[in-house]
Amino acid sequence: MTLLTRRSALKLGLAGGALLATSPMAMAQLRIVVEGANFQPLPIAIPDFASSDPTFGREIADIVRNNLRRSGLFLPLDPASLPVKVGDVNGTPDFNVWRTSNVDALVMGSVERGGQITSSVRVWDTQQAAQVVGKSYNTDPNSARRIGHIVSDAIYEQLAGGTGYFDTRVIYTAESGPKANRTRRLAIMDQDGANVQYLTDGATMALTPRFSPNGDLVTYMNFAEGNPQVYLLQLSSGQQKRLANVGAMTFAPRFSPDGGTVAFSVEQGGATNIYSVGTSGGQPTQLTSGAAIDTGPSYSPDGGRIVFESDRGGSPQIYMMGAGGGNAQRVSFGQGSYSTPVWSPKGDLIAFTRQSGGQFHIGIMAPDGSGERLLYSSFHAEGPTWAPNGRVIMFFQDPGGNDGPRLMSVDIWGRNPLTVATESYASDPSWSGLRG
Repeated sequence: MTLLTRRSALKLGLAGGALLATSPMAMAQLRIVVEGANFQPLPIAIPDFASSDPTFGREIADIVRNNLRRSGLFLPLDPASLPVKVGDVNGTPDFNVWRTSNVDALVMGSVERGGQITSSVRVWDTQQAAQVVGKSYNTDPNSARRIGHIVSDAIYEQLAGGTGYFDTRVIYTAESGPKANRTRRLAIMDQDGANVQYLTDGATMALTPRFSPNGDLVTYMNFAEGNPQVYLLQLSSGQQKRLANVGAMTFAPRFSPDGGTVAFSVEQGGATNIYSVGTSGGQPTQLTSGAAIDTGPSYSPDGGRIVFESDRGGSPQIYMMGAGGGNAQRVSFGQGSYSTPVWSPKGDLIAFTRQSGGQFHIGIMAPDGSGERLLYSSFHAEGPTWAPNGRVIMFFQDPGGNDGPRLMSVDIWGRNPLTVATESYASDPSWSGLRG
């Protein structure tokens, strides 16, 4: 399966400058192809970035190397083995030297910091002897790591197609303490585990955080009042509020694509149904009814449909209905039970958790239930969330015993399962969109 055709324009965050245009752009296409066991990551050379502070130049290059390596689509070569140890962003490489080192793609970068951080990067197709990426950046001195992430996104976009996912954040439930008495609080970090910040103090339990589309609002389940209730937290101000006063318990919240509405579950009178309410509050609208347990709503990217979990047929399965409720249709038909459905950003897939054969599985299916594929299986794995490009899924996995949950990721081909670094045990991840 071919992942890309190279695109001619870059769409990057921060203060991106003009393309560095002293060399012709490559007309032929480097291609990253995923074909099951035959897949080979693209060898790419990334010397340290040139800088008056060599340690800083190496740090930024390391961020780029690690991002691309963790994607599973690139094979950054050992910088100690490269014929050039520090990049020259102003010159034209000796392509014969790089070809003999089995390098298909070459990254040359520079970075300096002072009142601002300035960076330039070029990516070369060594076989075509042509430039494929050229970009410069200026940003504030607190965004050093973001420079590395945005450069990584530019490389990914040009050589792997689609958009990158490195300049993103993940919000999750950080867990600490003994298993019988865990402290659970909200935490946020860069997608690679750096820059961890704690958003709640752990005095009351906080679970299932979910980003809004603009990345500033978070909805989550707060136990401050004893029973779980859905809250909104604004990251920029730290202010939070209870979203709706309805039912004994409210839980499993998720934003609509425009960020103006939250769908969630309400337990009342022994039944659990799905409601929606605007983020400014008001009277919630009931979307499902009956004695079943309906939970885990997730909007389609166009906002027209909701996929959710229900046991109305006897065991938990995935159903779909219009965003206004009514006429729910079952879409999961495999063995076992299904839960935590979540729509991909592209709208072409639904990720889910399935329990069967004594194990938990993270899987994907088309919105009509066809093409189901299981990507990862273990003793306990659940809670998928999508990277903004719709190619990578993060979830949490708990090995059981006295150990605790950890975040993991896997791509939509079931390749490249990775543990995501966190300072503590971690569960309930939610992946942000690309930052502006």
